[in-house]
Amino acid sequence: MHLKEKVCLITGGAAGIGKATAQKFLEEGATVIICDVNEEQGNATVAELGGNVTFYQVDVTNREAVQAWVDDVIAKFGRVDVLVNNAGITRDGLFVKFKDGEVVSQMSEKDFDLVINVNLKGVFNCAQAVTPQMIKQNGGVILNASSIVGLYGNFGQTNYAATKFAVIGMTKTWARELGRYQIRVNAVCPGFILTEMVQKMPEKILEGLAAKTPLQRMGVPADVANLYAWLASDEASFITGAALSVDGGMVLGT
Repeated sequence: MHLKEKVCLITGGAAGIGKATAQKFLEEGATVIICDVNEEQGNATVAELGGNVTFYQVDVTNREAVQAWVDDVIAKFGRVDVLVNNAGITRDGLFVKFKDGEVVSQMSEKDFDLVINVNLKGVFNCAQAVTPQMIKQNGGVILNASSIVGLYGNFGQTNYAATKFAVIGMTKTWARELGRYQIRVNAVCPGFILTEMVQKMPEKILEGLAAKTPLQRMGVPADVANLYAWLASDEASFITGAALSVDGGMVLGT
């Protein structure tokens, strides 16, 4: 019960790593508030998890909606102890695809902007909304979802990599700025994780991904959720400004 009586917000909490994190936080005694753009999935997650969990439909790119969510949580629960900025999307594509002396395709501005807005601006919006309350209560934890792509880059993910590198930069900056208020800020960098979406990929591709990790397996959402729970707890009270990998030992070039 390392999170007993802590009020914890999780964005993108209706599925995948966010859902696993909500479940883990509940097991650790937290009051859990999840948000997601998918109302149907969010309500289904609440029904499945049961316990002390609440769902809000929120688009993290909408600053007004985010602030209204946080204000309502504070009004109902009195505080915000932990924010997990988990919400994220991908819109993959080559930066420029060149063939036979011609540009045949390139990443669209629309796909670039969409990923930047959700994965980067969404993190900014949510963290900025909870920080004043954390300052008033003299403490809190902000956990940001980066990725191993935010450490090494990745083929076909200009937009996604840009956000995940930037999230680490914001994490380290906020750790410096907010430490005086006893607010800890850390980033988590998952590797290949078997979420519901990834599980739909062909078996051969999944085997190839597993072969790229020294542990010879892919991670599961609980692997990431366990790290979030530990970083959110007082056991990690002297850790801030870190970017911790959950990747089975994957390193550049493997």
